[in-house]
Amino acid sequence: MNIQKILKSVFEKEIQTLNNVKDNIDVFYEKVIKLIFESKGKLIIVGVGKSGLIAKKIVATLISTGTPAFFLHPTEALHGDFGIVSKDDVIIAISKSGNSKEIVDIIPIVKRFGAKVIALTANKNSKLAEKADYILYMPINDEACPFNLVPTCSTTATLVIGDAIAIALMKLKNFNLDDFAIFHPGGELGKKLTLKVSDIMRVGENNAFININDSIEKMFIELSRKMVGAVAVVDENDFLKGIITDFDIRKIFQQKKNIYSLSIADIMNKKPLFVYSDEMAYDAIEFMKNRKKPISVVLVLDKKSKKFVGILHIHDIIG
Repeated sequence: MNIQKILKSVFEKEIQTLNNVKDNIDVFYEKVIKLIFESKGKLIIVGVGKSGLIAKKIVATLISTGTPAFFLHPTEALHGDFGIVSKDDVIIAISKSGNSKEIVDIIPIVKRFGAKVIALTANKNSKLAEKADYILYMPINDEACPFNLVPTCSTTATLVIGDAIAIALMKLKNFNLDDFAIFHPGGELGKKLTLKVSDIMRVGENNAFININDSIEKMFIELSRKMVGAVAVVDENDFLKGIITDFDIRKIFQQKKNIYSLSIADIMNKKPLFVYSDEMAYDAIEFMKNRKKPISVVLVLDKKSKKFVGILHIHDIIG
């Protein structure tokens, strides 16, 4: 048995199915998208069995991209869940055959509410297609299963149609990255788009800084207490004058200089790198990582006053 050949044949059948479905996208698809977009109600997806599982995934994609959507199990609907349906809603009923009794039986009840019904089916002449207001036709010649029974090509096609609907609605709604971040605050992209430098920089007792007129002893105390690997140097008005890092101190010792004979101004780097507190944390870490010589600490200024307000360590961002 050639397992690789079997695997590739499944891919080929499903890809062919997707191409057939793509080639059959017509004006009805466009009308359905506009209907959903202009609807004042919810989008409700109905399905049973494998189609029900795909329906749940489509709902999850729609919700996360700005379209209010719900999954409705037809059996549960008959036992009280019809309360979720209103006259302004749009229903997408998924059934490959279009004759699934559980789906077909609830359509008259749904229409009694005044909701519009869209049939997503491979059978234009089915009972579901007859009862629906709109038909989204997906031609399915065969399943990838050798017995042409297990939902494979049909569920893949349904899933991709759901993705296509979600993305089309996204674009019509002008759903942008900021919207996505609001809907996904806990995800990596959400954090990338919402976390600012001011949210994670070290301030107050955790902030590492000294005055330019302070002593070398105070510098060492601040370095050891704050354990950031650097201290900012400011003047009496909190304007940034420089930075002293562990590297700067090691350099003094390597030169065999008496560090206590020097002033803070003698040791500090007078051109410190900084970011503004209102910048995105993701941009700050990219700035720190992508330099010719990556840095682990960067100072933070207030954009308006240009005063020093905090210090940011790369571990703070990663954490």
